[in-house]
Amino acid sequence: MDRMPSWVRQHLAALRALLVLTVITGIIYPLLATGVAQALFNDNANGSLVQKDGKTVGSALIGQSFTDADGNPVRTYFQSRPSAAGDGYDPTSTAASNLGPEDVIDTLPNPGGADEAAKEGKQSLLTQVCARSKAVGELEGVSGARPYCTTDGVGAVLKVFPDRAVSVNQACPATPFIATYEGLKVGCAQPGQDYAAGKTVPIRGNVTTVQVPADAVTASGSGLDPHVSVAYAELQAPRVAKERGLSLEQVKALIDEHTSGRALGFMGEPAVNVLELNLALDGA
Repeated sequence: MDRMPSWVRQHLAALRALLVLTVITGIIYPLLATGVAQALFNDNANGSLVQKDGKTVGSALIGQSFTDADGNPVRTYFQSRPSAAGDGYDPTSTAASNLGPEDVIDTLPNPGGADEAAKEGKQSLLTQVCARSKAVGELEGVSGARPYCTTDGVGAVLKVFPDRAVSVNQACPATPFIATYEGLKVGCAQPGQDYAAGKTVPIRGNVTTVQVPADAVTASGSGLDPHVSVAYAELQAPRVAKERGLSLEQVKALIDEHTSGRALGFMGEPAVNVLELNLALDGA
């Protein structure tokens, strides 16, 4: 019997290698890795799910919002930090906003815009931070003032021209946050106008003390961070204690119980798991 052609033998060898590697890497290895994970790290391997009354209410590794149907904070709960992942804490859309410190100029809503994006406008990172800080300050009964923010919660930024200045993040008929700049009258911004030719000048203002922590107004890199800083948790404690009829000492004790230390004892900062803290409050 004639020997098989060399090209046939090569294809058969390649097919055998494919089958063997498929069994090893596609069946044996995944089963082995899954078995070891389930035996040694059962809770973590299953997503660190958190149970309440026999029902899964979330994961200790993924944050979630504690808001009502209209998106307003539920006052009896500690609030999480903002999230840029999808509509908020979406594991399938984990991401940051990718906006940087130079993103300070809004695209103002323009009802006469050519498309939906132009009609809705777009907030800069600075205005997002200012608006969140103002909202958190109002919720917690403290000042939400920050440098480079106006009192109405937008970025304090001017576009300066030879004969005038424009507060580009304050749409007319708003009153500009300052009346004049270096002898130039400051006006409000007209939606749809192009102010690109002007010089961009952020105005710091006279804010010396910031009471709203940074993690209350900025999202994490993944958008899934389940923790807040101890400072943000303590800022919320008086509100939660009042709404639940608990003493401030009781609430602070629960914060301490659900505060994790620095990784390996020296990396990062202590942090509070919001979901676990809120569940502890429900059981208090």
